[in-house]
Amino acid sequence: MKLLALASMALMTATVIPAMAQVSDEKVKIGILNDQSGVYADFGGKWSYEAALMAVEDYGGTVLDKTVEVITADHQNKPDIASNIARQWYDTEQVDAIMELTTSSVALAVQGISKEKKKINMVTGAATTELTGAQCSPYGFHWAYDTHALAVGTGGALVEQGGDTWFFLTADYAFGYSLEEQTGNFAKSKGGEILGAVRHPLATTDFSSFLLQAQASGANVIGLANAGLDTANAIKQAAEFGIVAGGQRLAALLFTLAEVHGLGLEAAQGLTLTEGFYWDRDDESREFSRRYYERTNRMPNMIQAGTYSAVTQYLKAIDKAGTDETEAVAKELHEMPVNDLFARDATVGANGRLLNDMYLMEVKAPADSEEPWDYYNVLATIPGEEAYIKPSESGCSLVSQ
Repeated sequence: MKLLALASMALMTATVIPAMAQVSDEKVKIGILNDQSGVYADFGGKWSYEAALMAVEDYGGTVLDKTVEVITADHQNKPDIASNIARQWYDTEQVDAIMELTTSSVALAVQGISKEKKKINMVTGAATTELTGAQCSPYGFHWAYDTHALAVGTGGALVEQGGDTWFFLTADYAFGYSLEEQTGNFAKSKGGEILGAVRHPLATTDFSSFLLQAQASGANVIGLANAGLDTANAIKQAAEFGIVAGGQRLAALLFTLAEVHGLGLEAAQGLTLTEGFYWDRDDESREFSRRYYERTNRMPNMIQAGTYSAVTQYLKAIDKAGTDETEAVAKELHEMPVNDLFARDATVGANGRLLNDMYLMEVKAPADSEEPWDYYNVLATIPGEEAYIKPSESGCSLVSQ
């Protein structure tokens, strides 16, 4: 009887006392993995790491009363190097989540490893829709933008403005192919015609032959399906060939505030582009961006602001789940709305795609810029539901489950 009474008391106690929060290794560890020395070093780079640090600091430095640590590494735009780092982080360094992942081939490789290891990955730097399409993962999330959103923004706007014939200069890897395909399909759906395309190696310094082919095509619009220094170098060399002066228009299909700053308004003025964030959008974005500027001497682009958002949402999901266990956190990331300085009242699709608004921008002329980093006129807001592929049409096997 005495043993029975003790057992009953223990059972009653267990039902009254809530479960203790569970954090593996007594620490939450986030890895920011991206290009820090190549063509995308300004696009995301160490500046995304700074944004991640800001997110952790603004969150209080802890979650569930455990320390949050952020580490970083340079994948050099090489999937094999990125894969080795990811495996080391997961297997020996107790990293709980990997984020940023500039370069689509890298992001796809690391997302595959994260799925295998049952770890969270949140992509802000890569663009391919495959991340939330055929190669989606229950633990993979895609923040900030993708090739479809860029195509809807820049591609659609230029066709409507009379840019009805296109020729593409395309980076020769998964991101470039996806951006060309998405933009081309969208342009054709609006009545445009694709006259041709040429592919160039990543990080090439000589665009002469590619630009001459584009110029000879007679296309109204030359779509630059590349990013970072590749886009900047193509724009500079296009000026030397007199392409814009000759009546053709350049469409920077993935170009951000960082690259506009590096290129300068004199060369970049008049470019049409699409981003998921602009520092001068409203009071909240300005407050965050000025704090970011104080520590980096630059304003954030959508990759860096998106990384801040992704880290913050990950920590919120851990708090809500009461654990950093992957399945529980992934469930909260799928279900929780996103409402922060980056995305307003946004949701996450069953395929892991954040449905944030996008903004169609035009780069100002130097005379119209009133202060440093005052580079954009916002031409239009594209609602997230219009910018991205519907999860049910994405090809992700998770959507039907």
